Amino acid sequence: MKKNLKVTFLGTGTSLGVPEIGCKCEVCTSPDMKNKRLRPSVLIEAKEISILIDTTPDLRIQALKYNVNKIDAVLYTHQHADHIFGLDDIRRFNYIQKRAIPCYGSENTIKALMNSFSYILKNDKRFEYFLPKVDFHTINNNFYIRDIEIIPVEVLHGGLSILGFRIGDFAYLTDCNKIPNGSRELLSGLNVLVLDALRKKPHIAHFNLSEAVSEARLIGAERTFFTHISHDLEHNTINKQLPENIKLAYDGLVVEL
Repeated sequence: MKKNLKVTFLGTGTSLGVPEIGCKCEVCTSPDMKNKRLRPSVLIEAKEISILIDTTPDLRIQALKYNVNKIDAVLYTHQHADHIFGLDDIRRFNYIQKRAIPCYGSENTIKALMNSFSYILKNDKRFEYFLPKVDFHTINNNFYIRDIEIIPVEVLHGGLSILGFRIGDFAYLTDCNKIPNGSRELLSGLNVLVLDALRKKPHIAHFNLSEAVSEARLIGAERTFFTHISHDLEHNTINKQLPENIKLAYDGLVVEL
């Protein structure tokens, strides 16, 4: 059967990444590469189109490590630093592709990007070569990147309303601790769900492991992969405890559907 969508996990860690600076815990000192997690992002490839979700501070490393040579569009989940602070690395893709790259997000996220990266909006020809070239687009409803439909899915990240995205039978929901009923209705019939699962202990703005398992079962995707994983979760130990169709993702994992 021909696969229509390829998803590469560029990073599956928290805002601190794993290993954490200065930490000597079992996971942070593990030699297992599946316990080494860059900040959370995926690359979606469909119909010769490459769509990046979030520009993490690790974007340059992720692109080199996983051979990302083309980005046709960027989808932003929200405005926190671990999801936007790699935007400047887009300029290398501008050079390769000879064009600006469209970036899509909520009104709050686009405002935050424009404030955080205000220097790229200045029309100063002296520094034009050194600036990333992007076109910001505020999204409120379903939209298309060429002929690929993007369905924004509102989720709650503590008190902040942020976006997940559904593309075909794939959905990506990071940084969330609640999915409103109306959003859950947009997630029926999924082949692959990617969902936030920070740690075992409760958290004010993220699903913990047991909450994520419960939510995954409610949504009922054929396969669920957890992301935004802290150093509290050792990859092999946790995966042995999880249901067969629900597993921790890891950096470099490729899923096709």
